Amino acid sequence: MAVADIETTPQRAAPSAVPATASGAGRLTSVDAYRGLVMFLMLAEVLRLSRIAEALPGSGFWSFLAYHQTHVEWTGCSLHDLIQPSFTFLVGVSLPFSLAKRRAQGASTWAMTGHAFWRAAVLVLLGVFLRSLGYEQTRWTFEDTLTQIGLGYGFLFLLGMRPVRDQLIALALILVGYWAAFALYPLPGANFDWSAINVPPDWPHNFAGFAAHWNKNTNLAWAFDVWFLNLFPREEPFRFNGGGYATLSFIPTLGTMILGLLAGQILHTDRTGRQKVLRLLAAGGVCFALSLIPAWLGWSPIVKRIWTPGWTLFSGGWCFVLLAAFYTVIDVGKRRWWAFPLVVIGANSITAYCMEWLAAHFISENLTRHLGHAWPHMFGPAYETLLLGGATLLIMWLILYWMYQRKLFLKI
Repeated sequence: MAVADIETTPQRAAPSAVPATASGAGRLTSVDAYRGLVMFLMLAEVLRLSRIAEALPGSGFWSFLAYHQTHVEWTGCSLHDLIQPSFTFLVGVSLPFSLAKRRAQGASTWAMTGHAFWRAAVLVLLGVFLRSLGYEQTRWTFEDTLTQIGLGYGFLFLLGMRPVRDQLIALALILVGYWAAFALYPLPGANFDWSAINVPPDWPHNFAGFAAHWNKNTNLAWAFDVWFLNLFPREEPFRFNGGGYATLSFIPTLGTMILGLLAGQILHTDRTGRQKVLRLLAAGGVCFALSLIPAWLGWSPIVKRIWTPGWTLFSGGWCFVLLAAFYTVIDVGKRRWWAFPLVVIGANSITAYCMEWLAAHFISENLTRHLGHAWPHMFGPAYETLLLGGATLLIMWLILYWMYQRKLFLKI
């Protein structure tokens, strides 16, 4: 079963009522809808809103949308930056429901554990495969979303079998330990070759003082990758990642999944809907406080690209709030109709993820090949990517809808 497509049936439902499809009765529609929003934001990259903003430099509207469809340079957060943590968080949310279902079906602990680690390995390899598209040889890199989830998923599963106390202890050890490892790694010396990492010493996003331990391509995770990634066959030696992304980010990413696990356990109880929402919001508030205060003091910056502990907590705060909002409106308020387009995507999230890599460019090319190059310019050249990307996005949704209607769901 796909890691993000796990059943989310309330605990009080009888095992026989658990649907095998992705949107049956008894399913938490809010989780599918939230996941669908996340995948929609990823698929919507085909709109290329930044190109519209460049073509219309005086438009604050398009500049605002373009900002939130791109990742921030280093510190801070845009809407686009919340895609990966949300997808990762929802993996943890789904786990308590999956465990309950498998246990109700009589699966043994050993069988479930073996399946979890097999699933983790498949996710890692799928991520490597997708990252290798267009290259002449396998591109061994491990910062991809699926790969990062796969590297930590087996450990998440083991924690899912433990009491909440142990999960909180593990989360604290991960965040504090990862923070300490970066803090203890030495800063660049006077003779450091900045040109070798493609980051000028006066880059405006570099931190000063203690926070400099989390600067781009001079930190512990970068040093690890210079050693680790060069153990694999490469066309040329690895020196740096252009975006600053790193393999070791899977460790704090596991922290994000643990936060999701805690959220899933809140939902997987017989508490009232109001009580669940209040607990989710309270957890989000704690995460915001624990991330923003150290960042303001200069102790732990909030950087998505290297998934600092501050980012784990800050993005986790948003994930708690967004999950609470979806759960309040859809599962508590019973207002589900508006979320159906998102549910269609969220119920087949692995398919949607692969489509973004494998199908988006193919669909776009064939639209212009068979319909001509003129129609995307009907409202002017500035809106070409909006029309072409919108048509591509619609076709991808229709494919997912066709699969949804026929109960075809890609599972791992």
